[in-house]
Amino acid sequence: MKSSTSNQIEGKWLEIKGDIQKAWGKLTDNELDQTKGDAKAIGGLLQQKYGKTVDGYDEKLSEIFNRFDAKKDRSVDRVKTALKN
Repeated sequence: MKSSTSNQIEGKWLEIKGDIQKAWGKLTDNELDQTKGDAKAIGGLLQQKYGKTVDGYDEKLSEIFNRFDAKKDRSVDRVKTALKN
Protein backbone atom coordinates (compact mmCIF):
# COMPACT_ATOMS: atom_id res chain seq x y z
CA MET A 1 0.00 0.00 0.00
CA LYS A 2 1.31 3.43 -0.96
CA SER A 3 1.73 6.16 1.61
CA SER A 4 -0.27 9.34 1.28
CA THR A 5 2.99 11.20 0.58
CA SER A 6 3.73 8.89 -2.35
CA ASN A 7 0.23 9.44 -3.67
CA GLN A 8 0.61 13.21 -3.36
CA ILE A 9 3.94 13.18 -5.18
CA GLU A 10 2.50 11.00 -7.93
CA GLY A 11 -0.48 13.33 -8.22
CA LYS A 12 1.74 16.42 -8.51
CA TRP A 13 3.86 14.71 -11.17
CA LEU A 14 0.70 13.95 -13.15
CA GLU A 15 -0.32 17.62 -12.90
CA ILE A 16 3.13 18.79 -14.00
CA LYS A 17 3.15 16.31 -16.89
CA GLY A 18 -0.28 17.55 -17.95
CA ASP A 19 0.88 21.17 -17.99
CA ILE A 20 4.00 20.22 -19.97
CA GLN A 21 1.90 18.29 -22.47
CA LYS A 22 -0.49 21.24 -22.83
CA ALA A 23 2.46 23.46 -23.68
CA TRP A 24 4.24 20.91 -25.90
CA GLY A 25 1.75 18.38 -27.26
CA LYS A 26 4.28 16.18 -29.04
CA LEU A 27 5.61 14.77 -25.76
CA THR A 28 4.15 11.46 -24.64
CA ASP A 29 3.49 10.23 -21.10
CA ASN A 30 6.12 7.54 -21.56
CA GLU A 31 8.78 10.01 -22.71
CA LEU A 32 8.10 12.32 -19.78
CA ASP A 33 8.13 9.41 -17.33
CA GLN A 34 11.56 8.41 -18.64
CA THR A 35 12.90 11.86 -17.67
CA LYS A 36 11.93 11.10 -14.03
CA GLY A 37 10.92 14.75 -13.64
CA ASP A 38 14.42 16.08 -14.33
CA ALA A 39 14.03 19.55 -15.89
CA LYS A 40 17.29 19.22 -17.83
CA ALA A 41 16.19 15.90 -19.33
CA ILE A 42 12.80 17.37 -20.23
CA GLY A 43 14.61 20.29 -21.93
CA GLY A 44 16.66 17.80 -23.96
CA LEU A 45 13.51 15.94 -24.92
CA LEU A 46 11.92 19.21 -26.04
CA GLN A 47 14.96 19.98 -28.14
CA GLN A 48 14.74 16.53 -29.80
CA LYS A 49 11.03 16.84 -30.53
CA TYR A 50 10.90 20.48 -31.57
CA GLY A 51 14.43 21.08 -32.85
CA LYS A 52 15.06 24.37 -31.08
CA THR A 53 17.63 25.26 -28.48
CA VAL A 54 16.90 24.37 -24.88
CA ASP A 55 17.13 28.05 -23.88
CA GLY A 56 13.87 28.67 -25.71
CA TYR A 57 12.06 26.26 -23.41
CA ASP A 58 13.67 27.19 -20.11
CA GLU A 59 11.34 30.04 -19.22
CA LYS A 60 8.08 28.14 -19.78
CA LEU A 61 9.39 24.96 -18.15
CA SER A 62 10.65 26.92 -15.14
CA GLU A 63 7.28 28.61 -14.86
CA ILE A 64 5.52 25.23 -14.72
CA PHE A 65 7.89 23.79 -12.10
CA ASN A 66 7.88 27.00 -10.03
CA ARG A 67 4.08 27.07 -9.91
CA PHE A 68 4.03 23.59 -8.39
CA ASP A 69 6.92 24.39 -6.08
CA ALA A 70 4.96 27.35 -4.71
CA LYS A 71 1.93 25.10 -4.15
CA LYS A 72 4.15 22.65 -2.26
CA ASP A 73 5.51 25.42 -0.04
CA ARG A 74 1.99 26.61 0.83
CA SER A 75 0.95 23.04 1.68
CA VAL A 76 3.97 22.54 3.93
CA ASP A 77 3.22 25.83 5.71
CA ARG A 78 -0.40 24.76 6.30
CA VAL A 79 0.69 21.42 7.75
CA LYS A 80 3.26 23.09 10.04
CA THR A 81 0.62 25.53 11.27
CA ALA A 82 -1.86 22.73 11.89
CA LEU A 83 0.73 20.73 13.83
CA LYS A 84 1.52 23.70 16.06
CA ASN A 85 -2.13 24.16 17.01
